[in-house]
Amino acid sequence: MQILSWQGILRSLACVLLASLVLTRPGGAVEPAGTTNVLMIVSDDQHWRDHGFMGHRHLRTPNLDRLAGEGLLFRHGYVPSSLCCPSLASLITGRFPHEHRIVGNDPPMSLPRSAPAGKRRFEEGREAMNRHLAEWPTLPTLLASGGYRSLQTGKWWQGDYSRGGFTAGMTRGERHGDDGLAIGRETLAPIETFIRECRGGGAPFLVWYAPMLPHDPHDPPVELAAHYARVAPTPHVARYWANVERFDRTVGHLLDFLDAEGLAQRTLVVFVTDNGWIQDPEAPRYAPRSKRSPYDGGVRTPIILRQPGRIAAGVNDKPVSSVDILPTVLAATGIGAPAGLPGIDLLDPAAVATRPPVFGECFTHTLLDLDDPAASLLWRWVVRGRWKLIVPEKLRADDPRLEAETGAIDADSRGWLEAGSPRLFDLAADSDENGDVATEHPDVVVDLHKTLDAWWTPGRPDTGAPAP
Repeated sequence: MQILSWQGILRSLACVLLASLVLTRPGGAVEPAGTTNVLMIVSDDQHWRDHGFMGHRHLRTPNLDRLAGEGLLFRHGYVPSSLCCPSLASLITGRFPHEHRIVGNDPPMSLPRSAPAGKRRFEEGREAMNRHLAEWPTLPTLLASGGYRSLQTGKWWQGDYSRGGFTAGMTRGERHGDDGLAIGRETLAPIETFIRECRGGGAPFLVWYAPMLPHDPHDPPVELAAHYARVAPTPHVARYWANVERFDRTVGHLLDFLDAEGLAQRTLVVFVTDNGWIQDPEAPRYAPRSKRSPYDGGVRTPIILRQPGRIAAGVNDKPVSSVDILPTVLAATGIGAPAGLPGIDLLDPAAVATRPPVFGECFTHTLLDLDDPAASLLWRWVVRGRWKLIVPEKLRADDPRLEAETGAIDADSRGWLEAGSPRLFDLAADSDENGDVATEHPDVVVDLHKTLDAWWTPGRPDTGAPAP
């Protein structure tokens, strides 16, 4: 009879343990038990109410409704900035714009981009913004430490996809997406191919699906445009609504694909919007108080987390932020989080119940200084419970920030910035922020202003960005 040594016994136990930690997938591939794949769905330029599950009267969004019904829905979510480039940078780093310093869409421009010297300066500025992002660990980079592969598709501003830590991608590096912008509008095949490859190789995956939808051009399929033309107040609104449903159809395609591949219960699906949008009924552009503004029409978004069997379906109305998504994904995948993140794990009920106020900041579209966020700052804001305080920078009429935003902000916003007076809104009674109640509640204004200043006061070193 053979007598096993202690080393042999330990090796045998290790083999048994290893066998118990793998699951055979279709096609014979194996995947570590307990690993959670991640599909991030980021809509582009969509108002927080423009979903069936948020109560819209006319919009048909059955797939997003399904996602919300099967997942944990945070109806009162926010992004820290109402412009896509800084918002996406915050989503992938878990940091506020004044921390990662990507506070606008484009670098400073003193020469026309059409001129050779202007084009060169623009490219140098974008490269400087790319380097700012590289100072921080991104979600793909962090997940890679756990063996994850990652795919970038859709909107991506910070150079080649690899600059964000993705192991695969579509964007080569031209401004906001180049080849990646075909995703959703023309095809979903790259995502399907990537997921099948990961499953075949036994690797968990992260997919970044950030299509330019419902973002303009609002050029939906003919049958969708015809449907909404019958219920929308104007053709411009009809085309925007139709693009929302067009986006919803792509979400349904991806959810059905996860089901067909047997991956739904192994995949955390995250939904968020990069910034808000209110369609101008008379023109092909956004209306005031939406994109590029500090109002909820620009910064509020539902946030959904779905993983059947892992996350109980439900609704939570606690104000939360997109900076919470990175720590949430890291906790769900078992990957250690960097120290000092401002966000929380949204799947931790105790953390959600005691979440600090939600903060945000809005800057000029084109930066005035690549390294100093305060030079481009227009508004800071804070949401605590039912109250929202917006504090504008007090600007002279000839301030370069106002000059940079000429034609982009309405007369009310310009006058507000010149006056520099805080505005307070009771979101529980006035979700459209129509009535400033600052004079009725001066104590709330003072308290929230102190809270906001403690978070970040431009020029005060004790509230500056932490070291990367």
